[in-house]
Amino acid sequence: MAKKAKSTLLNMFLSLTIIAVVAAGVLALISFVTKAPIEASKKAKTENAIKAVLPAFDRLEDQEVNGMKCHLAYNGDQLASIAIESASENGFGGHLGVMYGFDAATGNITGYSILETNETPGLGAKADKWFQEGSKGCVVGKNPGTDKLTVKKDGGDVDAISGSTITSRAFCGALEAAYETFQQIEKE
Repeated sequence: MAKKAKSTLLNMFLSLTIIAVVAAGVLALISFVTKAPIEASKKAKTENAIKAVLPAFDRLEDQEVNGMKCHLAYNGDQLASIAIESASENGFGGHLGVMYGFDAATGNITGYSILETNETPGLGAKADKWFQEGSKGCVVGKNPGTDKLTVKKDGGDVDAISGSTITSRAFCGALEAAYETFQQIEKE
């Protein structure tokens, strides 16, 4: 039978150091192995969101405006629509990331897609469908420049998600920021 190591400060230090180095190595390996699939998943989610919020287009150009990722969709040489990745940190669960689509000619909302959310399931998480066309809080087809797209409790025209006014306010706030970026692009 092996003899038990003497419990000294040096032995304890070496044991903890070896355990920490091995654990750090395993975590670094896991991070390295999962980095590429995570990036591919995020890219696919963004591409799917762009397709969901914009009508058909021939080509897409990406640029950053006001710190937001913008995707300009062209039909031939004509700018047809713009998808803008916007966010609000004021959701009930914190960060709410949304991709909004705008018609380049009219400024009307062509669609939206939730990219990131930590909202409460069954309440704030309903934002992925609540503001879609045919739903009670629909914003699709409306123009943020002419319609008052804030929740009704704040004097606007948008029906908030039942029991989730904070999420609805965050959604409308992210929409307002995206529209300001849309206007900036239109000026350029």
